[in-house]
Parts: sequence; structure tokens; C-alpha cells
Amino acid sequence: MDEFLTPRIARLDDPDVVEMIDEVQQEYVRRYGGPDSTPLRVEEFLPPVGLLVVARDAAGAVGMGGWRAHDGGPESDGLLPGDAEIKRMYVRPRARGRGVARALLRAIEDSAAAAGRGRLVLETGLRQPEAIGLYTSSGYRSLVPKFGLYRHEEQSVCMVKELGRTGTA
Repeated sequence: MDEFLTPRIARLDDPDVVEMIDEVQQEYVRRYGGPDSTPLRVEEFLPPVGLLVVARDAAGAVGMGGWRAHDGGPESDGLLPGDAEIKRMYVRPRARGRGVARALLRAIEDSAAAAGRGRLVLETGLRQPEAIGLYTSSGYRSLVPKFGLYRHEEQSVCMVKELGRTGTA
């Protein structure tokens, strides 16, 4: 991957992030018939309770992803205190196949581990085989029971990875 694609910290309300969130929502509409309605707040993605990273190339932002603390709540079946949830992983079509998603995932894992989080959890869907392939090849496994807003949906896939000191265990 090009050095200039190294993920950097950003905010959920950054204009580039807002634009990419709109794009990923359109991707969900194409694949599932509607957007992801999981509520997200800027403060959930600010240290020490979360982090958002953006990868950029010479033409601008090409991908994003983040994590937020997930220590319980009404949709937290299968989650443990100290978990962090991956949200809004997205790579623009023009940058796919360049290692951007793996670099974003590595930055998310490392920062969550550094923040003392024990596991990363995520929710994706069967109509996102690229995402499932990325996570599986990166050491994520199925999480049952499922959690989150879509935990009762057949298309929903929940995954988990234990984090070591460096986030690569």
C-alpha cells in the first residue's frame, strides 16, 4: 500500500467522512434495500471511548473505519464489558484492491487494543461477501448470539476477534 494511504485520525462530522457515510449508505440501499439505521454520535468515536480513521491518497479521502466502546445496553447480546464495535468500514470503489481496508482494519485493531479494549466485534451482512472475506482472513470468527440493531435479521452476520497487546493477536 502507498505510504500516503496511511490511516489518520478523523471525526465523524468531518466533511469527507460525512460524504463517505452517504456513499456507504447508498451501498446498503443497493445491497439490502435500505440504509443502516444504527444511530451514531460524534462523541462515540472520540478517544478514549472510540476512534475514527480515514485513509487518503493524493486525490483525497479513499476509505474510513472506526470503533466505539460497547460495554452493554439493550442490543448487546453476546457482548462483554471492554468490547469495541467496528463501524462504518468503507473503501471507495476507485481505491479498492490497494490494501486500504486492511490498513484501516489494522489501525482500528491497534488503537482499540492500545485503549485497553479486549475484543473487537462487528455486524455485517451476507450481501457483503468482500467484508466477510476481509474479516475472516484477519482472524475474526462468528459471534453467537448476535448483537446490534439487526441481530434478529437472517442476513446479519456478527463477528469477533480477541485483541492482544498490539491488536494483532
